[in-house]
Amino acid sequence: MSPTRREFLAASAAVLAGLPKLTSSVAPSLDGMRRAHQRTATVLLFQGDSITDVDRDRKNDGANDQLGLGRGYPLLVAAALRDRQAPRNLQIFNRGVSGNRVPDLDARWSADTLALKPDVLSVLIGVNDLWHTLMGRYDGTPEKYAHEYRALLDRTRTALPDLRLVILEPFVLRTGAVDARWFPVFDQFRAAAKRVAHDAHATFIPLHDMFQALARNTGPAYWLADGVHPTLAGHAAIARRWLEAVKP
Repeated sequence: MSPTRREFLAASAAVLAGLPKLTSSVAPSLDGMRRAHQRTATVLLFQGDSITDVDRDRKNDGANDQLGLGRGYPLLVAAALRDRQAPRNLQIFNRGVSGNRVPDLDARWSADTLALKPDVLSVLIGVNDLWHTLMGRYDGTPEKYAHEYRALLDRTRTALPDLRLVILEPFVLRTGAVDARWFPVFDQFRAAAKRVAHDAHATFIPLHDMFQALARNTGPAYWLADGVHPTLAGHAAIARRWLEAVKP
């Protein structure tokens, strides 16, 4: 379940208040990239499925548009970076699409990624490659996922050789839609994402074990409402981990 906009905005100030140490370490990296590329702006693009989409407004999807960034971790990261980097011209976009698998990313990659020419590309994908298979809508395997994901990133590197890649690990918690059928194959998808990130020389952000640890004291639904989709607290946790990982 996605947080309501009122809930999201009410909690954002508290979330961002805890990020000054993290965001200060990100700013030099992104600003340095901007100078190195001799461009008027550094472009940061978030890509993925519904966990990244979070009801973003397709009609207002320009850089730094609050509606276009959705109600999830991309908005929290963007708010933190824009706050700490003012008045730098950091351009942040969200192009996550609910329900996407790796082949869906590939089908829209030219328009939704390559055309934006990002300096930093953050990708979270993989849950649907298994979930749709469990529902009989797809024939995904960890091997197919890894092969197609690697090919997509190779294609991206060819088009954007100076790109900085950030790959987020797929994650779930055992509640709601997630039951015993997901395991152990989901762990193989996680391992595949890590291998793909390594091969692509990307910054890899592990998230699955983080959520397992967080859920021990609260129960899983506090972080992932249906075992897959983050609550407000879940999105805040992803944003914090992202800001910790993307360092100079």
